[in-house]
Amino acid sequence: MYQLAIKKYLEDHGFEAFRPKVVLFDMDGVLYDSMPNHAIAWQESMAQQGIQMTAEDAYATEGARGVDTIRQMVKRQQGRVIDEAEAQRMYDVKSHIFHSLPEAPVMPGIQELMRKIKASGLQVGVVTGSGQRPLIQRILKDFADYVDETHITTAYDVERGKPAPDPYLTGLQKAGDLTPSEAIVVENSPLGVRAGYSAHIFTVAVNTGPLPDEELLMAGANLIFPTMQEFCDHWHGLVPTEL
Repeated sequence: MYQLAIKKYLEDHGFEAFRPKVVLFDMDGVLYDSMPNHAIAWQESMAQQGIQMTAEDAYATEGARGVDTIRQMVKRQQGRVIDEAEAQRMYDVKSHIFHSLPEAPVMPGIQELMRKIKASGLQVGVVTGSGQRPLIQRILKDFADYVDETHITTAYDVERGKPAPDPYLTGLQKAGDLTPSEAIVVENSPLGVRAGYSAHIFTVAVNTGPLPDEELLMAGANLIFPTMQEFCDHWHGLVPTEL
């Protein structure tokens, strides 16, 4: 299965070889089982602005910059075009509600997967649509053995967030100006998968949310797993130890 997926990836993008040197992880729904909390925070904060947002909307837009999501929702439902400053003020309310909720647990299987990645000689990077400092600090604490701040790409590093390729292209630069065929993206949302695909990076989708697998495959996922633990269990099928 893995070799066929790699072969198709190489053919689709015109690359000669797949030699991964870094794994670029999304944060919410990948490193942390945090999407249920985000869904609550989005629904409550947007309701204060007269915007109806469902849990499905929160999952479908996960990975994008929060201010971009807000500007789109306001334009769609209220017909208003708001600037980034106003969107940021609304996003701050969402962030306040999110941080008032119980801390989201680390995703089962992710620590073991990072150990395997490190043992395979690969780097670990994080590419998130968030820019919240407490969340970045938590990454640095929880995954101190695998990732440092120079390998974290946030909303403030790019002008165009996911699904544009910019966040993952920036992640490649931070990993040492690598080429797309030298990386693997791990995502859980359609927008994030599209960003990885648009950056021409081999993209693994881990479906930790309520959306059907088909949405992730249609977005361009090269492989899909139902849980992070299952991806971890199959890591050496994708990346042999000797790489």
